[in-house]
Amino acid sequence: MKPAPFRYADPRSVGEVLEVLAAEEGAKVLAGGQSLLPLLSMRLAAPAVLVDLNRVPGLDAVEVDGEGVRVGALVRHAGLLGDHDAARVQPLLARATANVAHPAIRNRGTTVGSIAHADPAGEMTSVLALTGGSVTVASPSGERAVGWRDLFVGPLETSLPGAAVVTSAFFPALPPRSGTAFAEVARRKGDYAVCGAGVVVTLDEDRRVAAVRASYMSVGLVPEVHDLTESVAGSPVEKADWAAAGALARTLVEPDGDLHASADYRRLLVGVLTERTLADAAAEAAAKVTGE
Repeated sequence: MKPAPFRYADPRSVGEVLEVLAAEEGAKVLAGGQSLLPLLSMRLAAPAVLVDLNRVPGLDAVEVDGEGVRVGALVRHAGLLGDHDAARVQPLLARATANVAHPAIRNRGTTVGSIAHADPAGEMTSVLALTGGSVTVASPSGERAVGWRDLFVGPLETSLPGAAVVTSAFFPALPPRSGTAFAEVARRKGDYAVCGAGVVVTLDEDRRVAAVRASYMSVGLVPEVHDLTESVAGSPVEKADWAAAGALARTLVEPDGDLHASADYRRLLVGVLTERTLADAAAEAAAKVTGE
């Protein structure tokens, strides 16, 4: 099937992008196109105008400092995956990006585009939520930051008005004495995850568990983040009962079943992936405390 007819806009600045979006009801923004183009081909989306960001300067940078990592709207998954400074400041970025689809898609698809697509099965939506991140949104009234909780309102749905474009995403830096891990289960490598989990474990100076947070993919209608600290709080890292944290996670999620997996199977995977990833993240955090 071919896309429905549409007009094509090739703006050269964010201002020009906003002019087109404001003038054309139902316009869609194109960055990498790895999510949008299949929707067009299946006629699940039929925008009147396609607004291409790829000639807009200044949107292809990854900026890294002690506060975190800012990813521009035209940064490809592959570019972020290969950015060692970004991985050092926020390791979840590389760990999650390595699980995004296949190399060909990572070479063209964009991290910010994936977030704006708002797929609850997406790796980068999950990481934005887990890190407490935000996006910068440009609109005719100016720029503003939108936190992840206010951004995602449903499957493939955000709170952004039509005349607005996401120009970057910000991922806060990993806290001190913290470790991360990310894992997912898919029918085939590169397919959308049946279930996925990303975790952050933070220890205190005595190597006791101080905080545990986890986010999940393909479980809810929007990205979910759960605080699992109560299940292991204060435990020496070597004796922490990560199975208890997995059991708590299973009680907190409310997955739906579909043709790919039943709700019960997804709930089981939440527990298994939580236990495994927390053990890995805790070991990483413990090594950092030892090295201080």
